[in-house]
Amino acid sequence: MELYALEVFLTIATEKSFSRAARILDRTQPAVSLALQRLEQELGEKLIDRLSREFTLTDAGRTVLDYARRFVSLHQELDNSLAELRDNSAGRLTIGANESTSLYLLRHIERYRELFPKVKVTVRRSLSSKIPNELLDGNLELGVISYEPGSDRLQSKIIYSDSLAFVVSPKHRLARRKSVSIDELGAETFIAHNVVSPYREVVVRTFRDRKVPLLMEIEMPTIETIRKLVQNNQGVAFLPRMCVEQEIEQRILCEVQVKEMHLERKIRLVYPTRRALSHAAKAFLDLVG
Repeated sequence: MELYALEVFLTIATEKSFSRAARILDRTQPAVSLALQRLEQELGEKLIDRLSREFTLTDAGRTVLDYARRFVSLHQELDNSLAELRDNSAGRLTIGANESTSLYLLRHIERYRELFPKVKVTVRRSLSSKIPNELLDGNLELGVISYEPGSDRLQSKIIYSDSLAFVVSPKHRLARRKSVSIDELGAETFIAHNVVSPYREVVVRTFRDRKVPLLMEIEMPTIETIRKLVQNNQGVAFLPRMCVEQEIEQRILCEVQVKEMHLERKIRLVYPTRRALSHAAKAFLDLVG
């Protein structure tokens, strides 16, 4: 059933006249009559009592009129909603990120909200390793990861360059050192993030290649808990520098350079190559680009 036919019938019923309906719709009267006939044939019901001297709807006509009003109203709402989406006056944006990478989004989200305050932004906490598949499955529009996605079905752009920082408590024996060698860290208790990541693997491999013990005797689920334990001198840790910049400046934590390790993190905004993005997602990409 075409919406146009319902619009024609709604106009005829409202005006109670074929000729007035034709003028309003900017159609000829025969074209309006033909549209009504086709609608009646499709529905298998007469909508107007043509034997009555006055304009009268049949029972079926009154029922169809009620639905026609709703259909036409919904169509207008749809047009209005799409117009709002196009100019980012409405809509939603869902981005997947883990605990640490979500921090790199903050300044971008602040700018985005200033420009498009009516777009609802949701950052969904996701395991970094699962974000590419969630994007491909359509569960996320955009994702933030710290490694190459490794699929020709995904594109990425670098939005931040960070490094892993080796941090200790101000009370720790290494706190006054500017740099240390990996060989000096074999007896340290490392507080590790119990989420698999490429950078954890690099740290483990580097210690193994140097034949230095890596004592990860404490594993925690969040960076915040790791930071607190290091601050309380319960161990040492490698953490994304952006996550500890403020603590380093305030001397709550101390950063010590590890001579053999200079690990950079390229933070990437990832999105599907072959799927159309929403207007809200395109606007976010333009903003960070």
